[in-house]
Amino acid sequence: GFHLSGTVTDPAMQSEPETVCNVAISFDRCKITSVTCSCGNKDIFYCAHVVALSLYRIRKPDQVKLHLPISETLFQMNRDQLQKFVQYLITVHHTEVLPTAQKLADEILSQNSEINQVHGAPDPTAGASIDDENCWHLDEEQVQEQVKLFLSQGGYHGSGKQLNLLFAKVREMLKMRDSNGARMLTLITEQFMADPRLSLWTQQGTAMTDKYRQLWDELGALWMCIVLNPHCKLEQKVSWLKQLKKWNGVDVCPWEDGNHGNELPNLTNALPQGANANQDSSNRPHRTVFTRAIEACELHWQDSHLQHIISSDLYTNYCYHEHTENSLFDSRGWPLWHEHVPTACARVDALRSHGYPQEALRLAIAIVNTLRRQQQKQLEMFQAQKKELLQIGVTSITNLEGWVGHPLDPIGTLFSSLIEACRVDDESFHGFSDFTENMGQCKSLEYQHLPAHKFLEEGESYLTLAVEVALIGLGQQRIMPDGLYAQEKVCRNEEQLISKLQEIELDDTLVKIFRKQAVFLLEAGPYSGLGEVIHRDSVPMHTFAKYLFTCLLPHDAELAYKSALRAMRLLVLESMAPLGDTSRPHHIASVVPNRYPRWFTLSHIESQQCELASTMLTAAKGDVQRLETVLESIQKNIHSSSHIFKLAQDAFKIATLMDSLPDITLLKVSLELGLQVFPSFIITTVEDRNWTLCWWV
Repeated sequence: GFHLSGTVTDPAMQSEPETVCNVAISFDRCKITSVTCSCGNKDIFYCAHVVALSLYRIRKPDQVKLHLPISETLFQMNRDQLQKFVQYLITVHHTEVLPTAQKLADEILSQNSEINQVHGAPDPTAGASIDDENCWHLDEEQVQEQVKLFLSQGGYHGSGKQLNLLFAKVREMLKMRDSNGARMLTLITEQFMADPRLSLWTQQGTAMTDKYRQLWDELGALWMCIVLNPHCKLEQKVSWLKQLKKWNGVDVCPWEDGNHGNELPNLTNALPQGANANQDSSNRPHRTVFTRAIEACELHWQDSHLQHIISSDLYTNYCYHEHTENSLFDSRGWPLWHEHVPTACARVDALRSHGYPQEALRLAIAIVNTLRRQQQKQLEMFQAQKKELLQIGVTSITNLEGWVGHPLDPIGTLFSSLIEACRVDDESFHGFSDFTENMGQCKSLEYQHLPAHKFLEEGESYLTLAVEVALIGLGQQRIMPDGLYAQEKVCRNEEQLISKLQEIELDDTLVKIFRKQAVFLLEAGPYSGLGEVIHRDSVPMHTFAKYLFTCLLPHDAELAYKSALRAMRLLVLESMAPLGDTSRPHHIASVVPNRYPRWFTLSHIESQQCELASTMLTAAKGDVQRLETVLESIQKNIHSSSHIFKLAQDAFKIATLMDSLPDITLLKVSLELGLQVFPSFIITTVEDRNWTLCWWV
C-alpha cells in the first residue's frame, strides 16, 4: 500500500511510434513522496505518465491489485523459495541488478561488513516510520536547473513570467501547508544569490533591470510569509533565520531600496531637511531584501488579544472605557490592533498565504478600523493646532514611511484580502487569490456588497471597506523615498492600486465612501496628502487626485474640483524656485536645468500634474468661473514651459471640437497660456505652423 508501479502507454503519433513508460510512485500518509519514470523528461512538475498512473489508481482502485509489503511476502517463503525468487529476479534483470546483487552477497557473507551491523533490512514497499518526516516529492536538482536557466536568459523568452509562476507555485504550496514551500523557496533563493550578474553589476556600479528588481522584491515578500507562518516550529524558524542571515551577509545581496553599491548617489541632503539637514544618511545601515524577514523572525503570535481577534467574530468588550491612543477596543467595543502598519499587514498576508483566509479577514478588519480611528484622532489633532500651523505655513514630516510603494505593500494586502471576500465568481475564498493576477491575465470580475461582518458599520460591507482602505493609503501624506527604484515603485504601485479600483463599479454606497474620504483628506492638514499644510518633500497627489476627480465629478462637482485644485501644487519646485517678478500672474520662475537630483521621477510627476490640469479643463468646458479657477491654478503651480504649452494646445482642441460651437472662454484660456510661454512659442512655430496661425488669428 506504499508503492505503486505500472506501465503507461503513449499512443503512436504521425511522426513517433507508440512508447511504453515504466512508472513507480511511493506515497506516505496521503502524499506522493517519490516518483520515477522511464520517459526521461526533466521538469519541476510530475510528467504526464506519473499523473496518469496516479489518476488511474484514484479512479479505478478495484483494478489495481494490492499486495502485502515485500518483506511480509519474503517472510512466508522457505529457503528453496527464497533462492528461486532471488535467482529468477537476477535472471530477468541480470544486466541491471547483477553487479548490485553480487556486491550485496559479498557484504552479507562478510561478518564485519556494515550491512551485518544493522538488524533487518529496508523495505521500500512498507512505508516510512510514523516518526519520519513525510513531504511531497520535489526534484530539488530540477528546481535548481530550471531557475538557473531562467536567470541566464536575463528576462528574455518569457523567463520572467516563468519565475513568477514558480513564486506562485510556492504560494500555492504554502496555502496547502506543504512543507516543500519553504524548501522550494530556499532552492530558488540559492540560485538567485549565485547569479553571476550580481557581482558584475556591483563591480560596474550599474543598476539591475526593473523586472529583475521586482523578482527580488517578491522573493523578500515570500520569505516574510514563510517566517510569519503562525504554526511553524521553533526549530524551523531558527533554521530559516540562520539561512537568511547567511544570505544577508553576502556582499552582492541586493538592497531593499535598490541603491546597491555605486548605482545611485545618496542625495538625501540635496534638499534641506530641516533639523535633520546635516544627517549623513550614507552612514545609515542599508537594508537588504532579507532584512524584514530577519526582523520578522522575532515576531510571534502568542499575544492573547491578537489570538482573540483572528479566532472569533464575537470578540468584543462593550464595557471597555480606556480611550488612549493604543487602546485595545474602540468606543463601540470593537477590537483594534496597534502595530507598525506594514508589519500588521504582513501578518494578514502570512495568514492568507498559509491557508487561513477567515483569520486574515478578521485581522484585516481590525487593522482598517484602527486606521479609521487613527484618521479621526489626526483630524482632531490638526484642528487643535490649525491656526498656528496655517500662520507658520510649514510643517514637519508626519509619515517617513509611505504605505503605497512600501516593500511589504500593506495597502495592497488589505485591499486584496477584503476584495476576495466579495467576488461574485470566487469559488475559492476558502483558499487563496487568483495567481494569474500578477501575470497580466486578470479577468474582469464582479463585486457585490456581501453580508457585513460584525465589526462594520450599518450599510458597510467588505467591498466598502476595501475601497476605503485603498483611498486612505493613496491619500496618506508620505515623504518621497530616496533612490530611483523606490520612487518608481511609489508611482507604479499607486497606478496599480488605482487600476484595481477602476474595476469596481461605483454605486451610491461607494460614492458616500469617496465623499467621506475626500472631505477628510482636505481637512486633515499635514496628515493628508491633500491637507492645507504639508511638508515640501511629500509625494504629490496628482495621479490619485485625477482618479478622485473623475469619480466624484458626476456626484459632487464642488468637492471634485476642490480636491483636484488642492492636489495641483508641487511644493518641492515652489520652495526651491528662485524669487522673481511675481507681479505678473503668469510669471514663470526660471529653474536650474539640473534640478533636484533627489527627485528622480520629477519629469513623470510633472506630466501627471499636466494630465490632472487637462482633465479639469476638459470637464470645465462651458463653465466660465471654473475655467478661470483652473487657469489660475495652472499659472500658479505648473513650472514647466513645455507642459503649459501642451495645456494651451489641449484647451484649443477642446474649445474647437467639431460637434459644437467654439468655447470662447476656453479659447481665452488657450491664448493666456500661450502668452505665458511666448518665448517658447516663437521657437515652436516652425514645428506646428497651423497651430501658430490659429493662435495669431
